[in-house]
Amino acid sequence: MLQNGHAPDPALDPHIGPGTAIVVGSFPMTGGSWFPTHRHPVHQLAWPRHGLLRVRTEACAWLLPPSLALWIPAGVPHATGAAGPAGSGRTAVMRSPYVAPERCPVSWTEPTVVAVSPLLRELIDHLDSGNLPADARARAEAVLFDVLRPVPVTSIRVPEPRDARIRRIAQALDADPADARTLLEWGAEAGASTRTLARLFLAETGMSFRQWREQIRMRAAMPLLAEGMTVESVARRVGYGSGSAFVAAFRRTVGLTPRAYFPSSQALEMRPANAPS
Repeated sequence: MLQNGHAPDPALDPHIGPGTAIVVGSFPMTGGSWFPTHRHPVHQLAWPRHGLLRVRTEACAWLLPPSLALWIPAGVPHATGAAGPAGSGRTAVMRSPYVAPERCPVSWTEPTVVAVSPLLRELIDHLDSGNLPADARARAEAVLFDVLRPVPVTSIRVPEPRDARIRRIAQALDADPADARTLLEWGAEAGASTRTLARLFLAETGMSFRQWREQIRMRAAMPLLAEGMTVESVARRVGYGSGSAFVAAFRRTVGLTPRAYFPSSQALEMRPANAPS
């Protein structure tokens, strides 16, 4: 039961017995809904059993398909939401193991993406049943910790600029990531020189304009890929001239290819440019 957007504290859950390390919470969510920023005194493995889950911290953001989960250490402020616009009819189910730190062998201190193998998925579902004997639960918990495997995924970072001149550019690119205007072309609209805009982007986002635009394009691309849109179609939608250029940018930014990130989506294979999408 959620209270004020917070997940239940395992220490207060009536199904938790002495010596138990993990309790699983299951939360249906509608597209566009968010649990506002909060923190837990326990570790959380945020996993979308169905649909797509968004997780954001102060510095980073992730879009997770059912093949991935995010380990969120105790005390880290975060917000979780279901991908998709409000009223779209899309739904997600977040099924999260919550882990007592004093009984946890995992020592990760930063949010860490892990692969959700078939075994890990079944273990989470198994631990969600409320009638496991204590010895069976202890064995399942131990195996769950053993199968947690980090994957080399880099989070999408799109820091929001404060300066009004580059905020105008940011809002335009958020609305249309395929906008290919250069900083020289943006200068006339923003009322600043190319050098000034470049300096402002670096100072306020920690990235060059080119790097920042690539991040915003990847953020826009991920929900489209998750829906099964072909790489070629997504590439055109977010501003790349070819599927191969987009795949290279995706791998450079995220750390995996689109197919590795969304392994269950069969529509991700690149098709010839003249094939129907």
